[in-house]
Amino acid sequence: MGEINPKIFKAYDIRGVYPEEINEEAAYSIGRAAVQYLDAKRVAVGRDIRESSSALFENLAKGITDQGADVYDLGLASTPMVYFASGKLGVDGAIALTASHNPAEYNGMKICRAEAVPVGENSGLFDVRDLAIAGKFPEASRKGEIINKEEIKKEYVEYFSGFAKLGGRKFKIVIDFANAMGILEKEIYGKFPENLEITPLYENFDGKFPNHEANPLKTETLAELQAKVVGTNADLGIAYDGDADRVGFVDETGQIVPMDLVTGLIAKIVLEKKPGAKIFYDLRSSKSVKEYIEENGGVALECPVGHANIKKIMRNKGGVFAGELSGHYYFQENFMAEASTLAALMLLGVMAETGGKMSDLVRGIKRYFHSGEINSEVADKDAVIAALKEKYSDGKISELDGVKIEYPDWWFNVRPSNTEPVLRLNLEADTEKLMEEKRDEVLGLIRG
Repeated sequence: MGEINPKIFKAYDIRGVYPEEINEEAAYSIGRAAVQYLDAKRVAVGRDIRESSSALFENLAKGITDQGADVYDLGLASTPMVYFASGKLGVDGAIALTASHNPAEYNGMKICRAEAVPVGENSGLFDVRDLAIAGKFPEASRKGEIINKEEIKKEYVEYFSGFAKLGGRKFKIVIDFANAMGILEKEIYGKFPENLEITPLYENFDGKFPNHEANPLKTETLAELQAKVVGTNADLGIAYDGDADRVGFVDETGQIVPMDLVTGLIAKIVLEKKPGAKIFYDLRSSKSVKEYIEENGGVALECPVGHANIKKIMRNKGGVFAGELSGHYYFQENFMAEASTLAALMLLGVMAETGGKMSDLVRGIKRYFHSGEINSEVADKDAVIAALKEKYSDGKISELDGVKIEYPDWWFNVRPSNTEPVLRLNLEADTEKLMEEKRDEVLGLIRG
């Protein structure tokens, strides 16, 4: 058995270059380790379209079955589909075989327990790592089977289609599938031919992702979508990432809709069905998101960044919806996990209900000036954060995630990267001039 590179085990998932960092031997050992750690009898597995996914699945499944558990094979599946299956199939765990938005040479895994409870660095992933690296597995009393469960995807489509409330509106939409797993979500939109006229971009699977990186967080990947929305007089542009657990939007003028503001707009629809509900927003979000949630009768609660953190908080504190600046949208309807197409349907629902254009809706919630996330390489992250706390000690300081310091007319958050010598700055102010002044001032301190 070859050695497993421990660096493929990240804060929230497993990820590395194939075959140098993640390979068939690693997949086999991770399969056995996951079964041992979860004490699993049944594990659902879905995979993405990457060229290495079939070989990795074969070996992952062999590891799972050799350790005595059955594999519920979902076939090709988006990550939200895997989370849905983890709650609907009565399994003990589920694995999405994917490297999400990473380039074609990568692959990886996202592991969860039953009902989409994540297995991350603080909830078992490093235990799986240690078991896989040690490679000493107890002998199983039986050999597991591989059972085809691809029909769960039909149930997924029917279930999420049921949340669309489009009324009599007819929308023209452009969807960039990026040759990736969002293509499987297309069937949901197809349920509404009387409401949705769809122009697709890159709707054929291609694990080499030849057209652009499947990552709507990188604004340059949205250029073609923006042009197509304007060129076709569409009402909305939708862009999926590689495994379809993140989604970005473009308004009818071709402008990118800030992902944190989408949280506020979706909250409006959520709160109509669930008045007074708890809605979580990550601490990098504009303060207008909190204001908008409260104006629509919700309880707005700040949370740290990262899907494992957010899903845990939603469960512990009774949240029904949460949104991140990175385009992850979490719903009670999908076991507190991501449901990107539900986010899109709800955004269309806001437009249908109000009769407004997306740019008008954004204008109604965008009240401040946000820097966006700015990364800086630093040698000593802790020292820089300590210096920021000292410099701005007269502000309201929170250490929920990194450090967030608030003043009446501006605030900033600085968070350390889990995997790089990088600090991430988000800053917002009441005026553009103040935002630029404070952004440059704080960056000057961070970068020395």
